[in-house]
Amino acid sequence: MTSSSSSLPLTWKYNVFTSFHGPDVRKTFIGHLRKQFSYNGITMFDDTEIERSHIIGPTLTQAIRESMIFIVVLSKKYASSSWCLDELLEILKCNENGQRVMTVFHGVNPSHVRKQIKYFGIAFNKACAHRTEEQKRKWSQALTYVAEIAGEDFKSWENEAEMIEKIARDVSDKLNVTPSRDFDGMVGLEAHLKKVESLLDLGNDGMVKIVGISGPAGIGKSTIARALRSQLSNRFQLTCFVDDLRETNLVKYGSKLQLHEQLLSKILNQDGMKVDNLGVMKRRLYDKKVLIILDDVDHLEQLEVLANVMWFGHGSRVIVTTENKEVLRRHGIDDVYDVGFPSEAETLKILCLSAFRQTSPPVEFVELAAKVVRICGYLPLGLNVLGSSLWGKSKADWIAELPRLKKCFDGRIESVLKVGYENLHVDDQSLFLFIAIFFNYKHVDSVTSMVAETNLDVRLGLKNLANRCLIHYENNKVVMHNLLQVMARQVISKQERKKRQILVDAQEICNVLENAKGNGSILGISFDVAEIKELKISSRAFEKMRNLFFLVVNGHGKRQVHISEEMEFLPSLKLLHWEAYPGKSLPLRFCPENLVKLNMRNSQLEKLWEGTQLLPNLKKIDLTGSSRLKELPDLSNATNLKRLDVYECIALVELPSSISNLIKLVNLLMENCESLQVIPRLINLASTYISIEGCSRLSSFPDLPTKIRNLRVKGTAVEELPASLTYCSRLEIVDLRDNRNLKAFLTELPTSVTSLDLSKSGIERITDSIKGLHKLQTLDISECKRLVSLPELPCSLKYLYAQNCESLVRVSGLFITPNAELDFRHCFKLDRQARKAIIQQSFVGGWGLFPGSKVPAKFNHRARGNSLTIPCSAFNRFKVCVVISPDHQARDHMMRHLVCRCKVIGDSVNSTGMKIPIKELQTEHLCIFHIVLRPSEVRRKIVLEFSTTYFLTEMWLPKMADVLGDTNFGIIECGVQILTDETIRNRNGESGDEDNSSDFRDAHESDDEASDKEEDDDNDTIANGRSESDSESGQVLDKEDNEVEDIADEDEYQSVSRKREMTSTTTHLRKEIQRPRFKKKKRKMNHMVKKFRHCIGTLGQKKAKRAKYL
Repeated sequence: MTSSSSSLPLTWKYNVFTSFHGPDVRKTFIGHLRKQFSYNGITMFDDTEIERSHIIGPTLTQAIRESMIFIVVLSKKYASSSWCLDELLEILKCNENGQRVMTVFHGVNPSHVRKQIKYFGIAFNKACAHRTEEQKRKWSQALTYVAEIAGEDFKSWENEAEMIEKIARDVSDKLNVTPSRDFDGMVGLEAHLKKVESLLDLGNDGMVKIVGISGPAGIGKSTIARALRSQLSNRFQLTCFVDDLRETNLVKYGSKLQLHEQLLSKILNQDGMKVDNLGVMKRRLYDKKVLIILDDVDHLEQLEVLANVMWFGHGSRVIVTTENKEVLRRHGIDDVYDVGFPSEAETLKILCLSAFRQTSPPVEFVELAAKVVRICGYLPLGLNVLGSSLWGKSKADWIAELPRLKKCFDGRIESVLKVGYENLHVDDQSLFLFIAIFFNYKHVDSVTSMVAETNLDVRLGLKNLANRCLIHYENNKVVMHNLLQVMARQVISKQERKKRQILVDAQEICNVLENAKGNGSILGISFDVAEIKELKISSRAFEKMRNLFFLVVNGHGKRQVHISEEMEFLPSLKLLHWEAYPGKSLPLRFCPENLVKLNMRNSQLEKLWEGTQLLPNLKKIDLTGSSRLKELPDLSNATNLKRLDVYECIALVELPSSISNLIKLVNLLMENCESLQVIPRLINLASTYISIEGCSRLSSFPDLPTKIRNLRVKGTAVEELPASLTYCSRLEIVDLRDNRNLKAFLTELPTSVTSLDLSKSGIERITDSIKGLHKLQTLDISECKRLVSLPELPCSLKYLYAQNCESLVRVSGLFITPNAELDFRHCFKLDRQARKAIIQQSFVGGWGLFPGSKVPAKFNHRARGNSLTIPCSAFNRFKVCVVISPDHQARDHMMRHLVCRCKVIGDSVNSTGMKIPIKELQTEHLCIFHIVLRPSEVRRKIVLEFSTTYFLTEMWLPKMADVLGDTNFGIIECGVQILTDETIRNRNGESGDEDNSSDFRDAHESDDEASDKEEDDDNDTIANGRSESDSESGQVLDKEDNEVEDIADEDEYQSVSRKREMTSTTTHLRKEIQRPRFKKKKRKMNHMVKKFRHCIGTLGQKKAKRAKYL
């Protein structure tokens, strides 16, 4: 099976791989050839260490695939070796992917190899003995193929050394001129390259030369030039390809300087170069051997500014592509390559590669393909475009398309746009113009329904346009390039006025509307009022436009547009898009029976129309920004309505009850409707998305459709949610932010919910049933300032945002999602239990952030500043804690990322750990996360470095662009805990009771008599002082005391003086118990220390008992 070219290496390991029969030529010809290659700097694969067997091994196969050129040395006994024959099969597979094969006939006649006769045939038959017929056939075909390749015949040379030198030169030339793989498969390209290269006279380095490439548009001039640059770049110091010169205007001196800046920036690879005069080019390049390609030159001035032979060093070459030979002649360029049309055979091959994805047509398409070639006028670009449009079609489809192609094409396609438009069928041309003016970026179904009554086969037309690359689809929307839209307007402007179907010129439209000069040919009108001063529309303006389907009036502002109250829109209208419509209502005689889309954004409308209208085709109503709209009409007949948008209709008080029965309504958008108070029941709607934002007077919320997926209710006066939410089994996103009157969130949500946002709301309590939301991944309770406690959360949670919850004290249960991100910024009242739960969380891929100023003692490797060194370890998993200072230097729209980098001592490779977003810290905070290193890294000492990176967070920046720089500012302290297997087991074995303060207290109030033995052991250890092994000695005591001290230190509501007193007392006791005079009272003192330790652990909860102990 032929390997894909995309899988071939970008660089070759070997220049040459030789296939030969060892006993024949290894010690003579191959030895001399290897020596010559070594002299010429050519890398040849050496097979002397490979053991020969009946099949070629993986080492040899890999060497073949990694070689650029193959030399097959066909000697008398070559065919006797099954090894050689299998090797040849593998070589020919690679040859199909672009690797080259050369042949040397060493003592054999090429015809004998081709036919496998005479002595060569005898050797071949010997190898085929006991082989299958299939294997014999493959070998025979390979030998026949390779014998057809012109090569060196040993018998034709009198001197073997000269032949070997010739082979080395040929190989060297092939290595130097092999084109980039970007141009593989382009028919006839190599022949073009050879002809242009002969004109360039590359062997003459004593001169600077300019060569022109001319030909019609679409012939392949730019492709040839790009391939030349790819092929020849290694022969020049600097190369540059300057394109898009056709539109360059060089009338002004500044434009010439800009062109010099563009060329110098590209050729010197320095962005933003500035030049103040036209002499800079010469000063920078006069001693450089450069290759410059000027593509699509159209004016003599462009060559005068960019192609002066006096500016470049000896050996430089300038290649100019143009459709205008006169420009080349006037600039004195005599060496010009005229790119001719391809031959009939080449033309057919180009078409077939596009239409059939093979080099020749199927038998039944031979005649049809020849006809298409003639219609295209042999233009490569036209062949590619038409071939693509016919790809995958049946013979009947081809036959049906040919008559249309003959009528529309004049035999020569001069440009892409002519291929794309002027040669379309008339119906497809009309559809092309409709899309360009009215329906770019519109849904396919919308385009189909809009254009349905224009007598066009819309679906066939869309298919034809897409096949010819004039449109494409994005998310099921029709998309056309903006340049094609510009071309469409130019086409319309050249049409005869009385026959125009679409009007786009603003002045012409003003004349038609003011003087009622329309006619039945007009199907659509589109203009921008910004292009006119004032427009007074006649009451009879649309009277003669009996076929008007599309009316689009864009723009709003100070332009004056006056309409008559008696003006009449004809019932044929399907699209009415009128921004800033000036009337209080639509005309009395307005008949929207055929209307599909009504867009009246930013209008002055107070109402749409009186009474109930027939609206069987209406699918979308957009009244965004209609600030004076007070009511909506009865929409009970709009049975196909899918979208209703009343965004920022600030005077709208209620929605009509008729929308309750619009069962096809999918999107209902009611944002910033400040006066909205009443919404009818929505349970019958098909809506999957409902948005109610900024409706500050809305206090109650209706029952929702059961099919809803996305619910956004933000900035309202809603106090509670409907119980019917429980039955919305498809609901995934619930956004309830900024609802200040929402005191309690007690509604049971369906288990389908994945995201819940309660931020900036007035909630004081969250229902315990939230733990049953097994798909919930994101919970946002940021700035819920009245929320005191969090219930037990579901295990599926990945993101918890709780920043600025200033009253939050308790968090029920442990977080057990290992990759959760827990953001408790500025939650200063978190109790000891909550803090301990966060610290003990397993952050595999996640992180935790909460207020704190000191690394807890459980992180036994600690250091001040932004880095610490960890000794060699048998374990490669670490829990990290970093103390981060406030980001007072941060500006608006900036965010810090905490970055962890690992440096292995003695290793130049650095690995980067997590990047954690950190924003707007007002005080010191702790950030805890895990990192995992490669086992090889932890065998040495490692240094962990922490820094903060600033990012811009503007919406218009592409995905967190523009890194502003790293800094270690803000990293106060860091600590690491090495996660051994025992640590992980202990952590996994910890019960949830340990995190409850009462249980934590009870653990230290065990019966003294039941623990006598344990205390004896503890006293012995204390008496012996601290040990290096970190056993239960004074180090453990110190660690536990410090951990309690750290947790107490993080509770800002506790007294600083009391903490200092406790710390001092603890230190004193630890020193006292190690004095000799206390050895006789070990048991009593140890009991005293344990009691004191318990006192600190229950600080704030057992004040009376703590005082008694003290």
